[in-house]
Amino acid sequence: MRIIAGSKRGLKLLSPRGEVSRPIIDRVKESLFSVLYGYDLPAGALAADLFSGVGSLGLEALSRGAEFVTFVESDPEIEAVLKKNVERGGFVGQSKVIRADAFRVGAPVSSEGHKYNLVFVDPPYAATKDVSERSQLAGLMDILTQQVTDDGLVVVRTEKSTELLDEYGMFEVLQRRTWGSMNVTLLKKS
Repeated sequence: MRIIAGSKRGLKLLSPRGEVSRPIIDRVKESLFSVLYGYDLPAGALAADLFSGVGSLGLEALSRGAEFVTFVESDPEIEAVLKKNVERGGFVGQSKVIRADAFRVGAPVSSEGHKYNLVFVDPPYAATKDVSERSQLAGLMDILTQQVTDDGLVVVRTEKSTELLDEYGMFEVLQRRTWGSMNVTLLKKS
């Protein structure tokens, strides 16, 4: 796994030993960021990478010009690897790593109250088998209502067989994409 474009292009990311992960392949990551460029993102973005793992999406956003990224990861071993990747990329001053369950905290807003205009939501696939109105994902989207700017985008990655509802509270689907074995859904406040 590596950063594929921007100021840190080619930087190899560390991965935890023996962990079963779902790294996003370079071709899919490039396709996703091509879609985001259509919305003038990530340049200048205040972004959050929820269920961040080793930080692939958030670090890619920083390399491509995001102003700041908050990483939320609950596993202490993976968080340690994430912090090393942030340091290797030279992004310590442009990021914050929070160990927490993103389903409970969402994308914590800074003490200055700055909201996010780009949020990556990439939970374990097992956690998105249920995407109904009463699911964990729906609860997270409710939390994000207070943490995302009115024009912000939320990018949700699920397995190919999972299709999100057309809306979750104030968020509605803007685009759906299928790449390989995954679905990527972009949502925006209505």
